Amino acid sequence: MSDAVQPTAAEVRAAAEAVKTALDRHLAAVERRSGDDDPAVYEAFNELAAAAEEYDELLYDRYDEVTPFEIPGSEDTLPPYTGPEEPNALSVLIRRDYAVVEPQRLLAQAQRVEAAEDEGVVGEDVEASGTVHGALGVLFGEFEPDEIASRHKEFGLEEGDSTLWVTAADEPADPGEWLESPFEQTDPQRVICRFDVSAVFDDDAEDDLDEDDDLVPGPALDGDLDDDGDLEPLDADR
Repeated sequence: MSDAVQPTAAEVRAAAEAVKTALDRHLAAVERRSGDDDPAVYEAFNELAAAAEEYDELLYDRYDEVTPFEIPGSEDTLPPYTGPEEPNALSVLIRRDYAVVEPQRLLAQAQRVEAAEDEGVVGEDVEASGTVHGALGVLFGEFEPDEIASRHKEFGLEEGDSTLWVTAADEPADPGEWLESPFEQTDPQRVICRFDVSAVFDDDAEDDLDEDDDLVPGPALDGDLDDDGDLEPLDADR
């Protein structure tokens, strides 16, 4: 960065003072908190995070130095919980992303499922499994999502990101009430907890591993390994 756009020493000092002030406000809010989801604590937390991030950026721009603070991104946080303290019902929202990397394997597995159901008829008469769209319908209709997640390689799929949200509800929904639009009315402020799986986290972990370390593979899930180390195909008589 050129000297013309560098922050001044006074600006860096002011940012440091803002961090000190935000620390005092955050501590005071914590000391006065009225409960686990006190909005004053949430607001003070965000102010402290913003002040620390500003100071970190100015410190680096001026002195090429960093702080030990790790500032969580706002896109990775949820708003404060405003749902019932003792929920009478809950909803579990799950999203798992996959890439179709081996279409022929996907089609073959779907055809095997249909062949088993149609007493061994394989070929043009098995229409649903003849396209990727149809094969996905066959496999997801036959297997539970958790089983597909654990055996995705057998179906020619590659895992992407996934997330699970547990949300609170006042009362159980009436049968069929939300089926037409199951994900449109999700309120982030009613999320009790969430669990994310992403290659982003895997990349961070891999940075800490020595490239020369020997890795021992774990056991295969829901399948046996053949001589080449691949999972054997699923049984056709499922």
